[in-house]
Amino acid sequence: MRIDVLTLFPNMFEGPMTDSIIGKAAEKEIVTITTTNFREFADNKHKTVDDYPFGGGAGMLLKAQPIVDAIGNIETNYPETKKRIILMDPAGKKYDQALAEELAEEEHLVFICGHYEGYDERIKEFITDEISIGDFILTGGELSAMVIIDSVVRLLPETLGNTLSSQTDSFSTGLLEHPQYTRPRDFRGMEVPDVLVSGNHAKIEEWQEKESLRKTWQKRPDLLDALTLTKQQEAWLEEFKKAEKK
Repeated sequence: MRIDVLTLFPNMFEGPMTDSIIGKAAEKEIVTITTTNFREFADNKHKTVDDYPFGGGAGMLLKAQPIVDAIGNIETNYPETKKRIILMDPAGKKYDQALAEELAEEEHLVFICGHYEGYDERIKEFITDEISIGDFILTGGELSAMVIIDSVVRLLPETLGNTLSSQTDSFSTGLLEHPQYTRPRDFRGMEVPDVLVSGNHAKIEEWQEKESLRKTWQKRPDLLDALTLTKQQEAWLEEFKKAEKK
């Protein structure tokens, strides 16, 4: 996968995009991440990328020209790739794991990170997606782009050492991930459930599924509204509810 980021602050990406899982993926050439300062494409001698909004209002807006020309430069350099051009915008589609999995199937992602009070609306004629990571405001789109890049890159084949890791993550199955434990078996009087050290893989999988459902019901019951539960899961859910009433 190739990822291009258009930003006024490319240095913000140096640490997060070169360390940990993303850094290793880049070393393996699973992903190539390039940042471009779109100020370089401003067509005025002062390299100005913002201006006052028509009609008045607080703050400054990013001009269309530098960003659109930066997109055009990417199109010129990589004409053969199919691109998803993503505008980070609080008004965009709310990001979730399903969208992360969708983006992980693409070959070329382009992120546009805004600043100031917003964008010239005409920029949106040159993008494919508007995405928000939540109903809150950040100083710019850089941090939200990093969040999306991290969540997408970890889904790419061979990025994680264990391919099951991403498949069993919270939200990937529609449920939160089940509780997990490691050694020692007894930590200050708190013991690992017996089933997990039983060696009975069928029972372990059943316990994991049940506890995933329990955790989701307790912490994020809203997620259950989007799921079609099996008869066994419905029975477990009734069990949880009865136990709570006692």
